[in-house]
Order: sequence, then C-alpha cells, then structure tokens
Amino acid sequence: MKSGGKYSRKDFLKTMVLGSLMLPFLQYCSKKVKSFLLKISGTNHILGHKLWAKDFPEFTETIHTKYLIVGGGISGLSACRFLNQNNQEDYLLLEMENHLGGNSSNGENKFSKFPLGAHYLPLPNKENTEIIDFLKESKICLGEDESGEPILDEYQMTFPQQERLFYKNSWQNDVVPQKGISVEAQKEIQRFFTLMDGFRGKKDSQDKYWFAIPVHDSSRKDEVLQLEKILFKDWLHEQNFKSEELLWLLDYSCRDDYGLGIDYVSAWAGIHYFAGRKNNWSKKYKDQVFTWAEGNARLTKHLSGYTKGKNLTQYLVFDVKINGEKVEVFSFDNIQKKTKKIVTDKLLFATPQFVNVRIFKNRNTKSFNYIPWLLTTITLKNEFGGDEELAWDNVIYGSEGLGYIYDQHQNVNQIMGEKVITYYKSFSTDDCRKARKKLYSMKEDQLKSLVLDDLKKAHPLIEEYVIEMQFHKIGHAMIAPVPNQIFGKETQKAKEAIDGKIFFAHTDLSGISIFEEAFYQGIRAAKEMI
Repeated sequence: MKSGGKYSRKDFLKTMVLGSLMLPFLQYCSKKVKSFLLKISGTNHILGHKLWAKDFPEFTETIHTKYLIVGGGISGLSACRFLNQNNQEDYLLLEMENHLGGNSSNGENKFSKFPLGAHYLPLPNKENTEIIDFLKESKICLGEDESGEPILDEYQMTFPQQERLFYKNSWQNDVVPQKGISVEAQKEIQRFFTLMDGFRGKKDSQDKYWFAIPVHDSSRKDEVLQLEKILFKDWLHEQNFKSEELLWLLDYSCRDDYGLGIDYVSAWAGIHYFAGRKNNWSKKYKDQVFTWAEGNARLTKHLSGYTKGKNLTQYLVFDVKINGEKVEVFSFDNIQKKTKKIVTDKLLFATPQFVNVRIFKNRNTKSFNYIPWLLTTITLKNEFGGDEELAWDNVIYGSEGLGYIYDQHQNVNQIMGEKVITYYKSFSTDDCRKARKKLYSMKEDQLKSLVLDDLKKAHPLIEEYVIEMQFHKIGHAMIAPVPNQIFGKETQKAKEAIDGKIFFAHTDLSGISIFEEAFYQGIRAAKEMI
C-alpha cells in the first residue's frame, strides 16, 4: 500500500560511500506535553458486516440503468472512465463508503492533506499506454519532447530528499543499508540487484516479459509459474542470499508493497516487486515517483470526474437476481434507511471477493486472504526534527512498521507551522483473521503505544512534540500474494462472468494490490461488458 517497488541498484551504488548524520537524540530540546488528542477512523466495516445477517427492509423504489458498477475504488472508477470514453454514458456507480476511492482516499486537517491508503504512483512502463493516456488526461504528463521523452510535471514528483533509512543510530540517504555493513553484505546486495536487472528484461519465446504490469501480461512459461509455487524466503535460500541487511531490505520491500514479508509471499511476487517495473518510459526520471500530500486520492479525484451525477454513496448491495434479460440488484441506502432495486442490463462488481462471496453463494474464495493495515497520521510541533531535513519517505531499520512519510514534503511554500507525518504498519502474519480481530479491538492508548514505541527507535523524544494522532484501521487492505494465489485456479475462476451479465474486477483478481492492477481490472471488465 505504502509503496510500489522504488528501490534501485543505482541508488545503492550511488550512496554506498555516504557518511552518517548526527545522532537524533542530539536534535531535541523542548518541554514535554502531558496529553494530546487521539482519534480513530476506518472503513465502514459495521455497515459491511450487515451482509452477514441481510436483515434489510423490502424495496420501495426502483432505479433503471444500462450499466451498474458496484464499488467506487480505482477498479470501479476506471470502468466508469472506459464506459464514458467509449460512448456509453448510461451507467451508475454504487459505493458503500461515504466517499469514492477505496484505498486511494485521504483525510485533511488544518495543516495538511494526508493519505488514508496508497500514497504514490511509480512511473509506468512504456508498454502500459492506458496508464500513460490517463496521466496525460490528468496533466501529470504534459506530452513528449522532440526525442519522445515524456514531459512530466515535476511539482507532482518527489522532491529531494526522497528517502532515508535510520540505521545504526544515524540517518542515511536511500533505504538500502550502506554505512557499516560488511564487504560480504555489500557483495550480496550488488549480486541481488544484478539478478533483478536480468529478470527485469527477461522474456519468453512469445516475447512476453516474465514479470509484467499488469500481471495478466506476464509469461505463463512453466519455469515462471514454478516461482509462484514457492516462498520467496525459500528461493532466496536456494540462491544463497543470507546477509541480514539484504534479507531485511527484501522483507521490508514486500511488507511495504504487499503487506506480507518474505516468509509468506511467493517467490514470483517477491521478484516482481523489483523486476515488474522496467524503468523504460523516461530516461530522465527513472528513480522518481508521482506523489501528493493526499496520496493517490489525487488520482481518485481525476477518475471521479467520470462519475459526476452518476454515483450514489453509502449504498450496500446485498442481493442480486437475474430476471430474464435484466439483472435486479437490491441495495440498502444507509442514509435514507431504505432498500432500493436497481434494474440493469449489465452488472460489474468492482469489490473484493470476501464481499462477493456474501452475495454469490457458490463462489469458492477460501484462498483469498487480506492483510490488515494501520495508518497513523501524526501532527507534530514545528520544532520536531530540529535542523534535520525530513525526507519524503523515512524508514527505520528493524522496525515492525514501515516508517512514515512527510505529508507536506511536496509543499512548494515554506512550511512555518506544524508538521504532519503518516506512519504505516501492515500486519505480516499467516493468520490475517486473528490480526484483523486484534486491530479492531485495539483502543486509542494501545494504538498510541504501538506507534510511538516504534518511532522512538529513531526519534526518542517524539512524544514531546505530538499534538494529535489519528489512527485509521483498514481490516481488509489488500490481497495476500502467497504461493499459488496469483495464477491459482480460484483466482482465475473468480474472474469469470456469470451468464454474460455479471462481471468482476478488483486487484485481488490480479493477486497484487497496486494502482496499475486496479486500473487494468476496471478496463478489462468494462471491455467485456460492452
């Protein structure tokens, strides 16, 4: 969620010789505060859980539309965009939450906007022309120069300092451990990135990349599929990778993008993190990404333009029936507290499989597991950090969390007021259900301790600067790309339409929860519908 495969061999080689910065505990000098504001937010799981009981009133109103899209995340919004661009304007989108965007949503306080999920988009592969077209529509890409190099809006890209790592009691540039590591560890890191360079360009006899975005375009060669059947940690062991620093980096990277570490994700998913992005669209901006204070909610805003006057929020779909040539969809309006029937020609469920299984009883979705996440947005006194420059992405070596981003990093104006950061933590475990239950049960003080104890490893006195902490719980944040999930039979079966009238699109059908996959899934399903 927090990331998208942004660490390169170039960064490692470029910064290997950099020295350390001043120890963080020398930076602070302020008076301790006694208390600060704590708030909890999250997805509307209480409304969603009504699907279990289905105790809804009889419908009292009927709505007609040619195409109905259920789910206002990126997949559903992408489908609406495709319909609109193909002269299909008779569509309606329903969303259970009170806003659109799903994991690409945001919050805001008086100091800054901040993400409530995914917070940046890597530069796409040149082969992904549909994403590139969208970036042009959104004025993120402003065209091409005479040589074909994309002209990108640099104000929507990461400013320096992009990322840093707290390692051995000091901050260093980049997130690849460098200062103080052994020669053997340096060689292993270099060997790993060289191997990933090879995988990045590797193709089969049909000219398909072994590792592509979208996943659908990847090779199905047996040698490739075997990598999806084993754990990443086992593959790393087979390749004789064993340095602590490298294994930490790979575990962090997988947790950052997939929610699960190397002990749980497939070797295919682990390699895809580094090899799926080809760095072949722009020569000038290879190592930068697009980012905004509100995160990928900026992309949601662009896509939502296609649903103006065509979306209804706080609607929970609980039943679907095919009636002749039509599909009847029963939805509970949580604002008016009444049920409405929507009659449509074609229906697209842009919702995760744990929702779909509550509506379509004969679907087998036991293999689909979803990782819970905790996001914590912290407002800090302006003095936090002292003279130290906060990077956009700030990672702590050995942390149970994934570090934090500096939400105001892209602010072109001088920041004189309070600082706003967002801390990310996924629950990397083989028992996501237990972790989810634990997350939902945690109260403000427990969450406060969990987050601050982790951040104190790099900022021992951070609690003295806290003004407010807002915790955002996401119980089913993303699909777990465990072995046999991405190319498994259940995943392929879940993509199939029902009677040519009901279609499905979601990142869990790709097996990897990134923006590009959600965008692709919406287009794929919309194409099938029309």
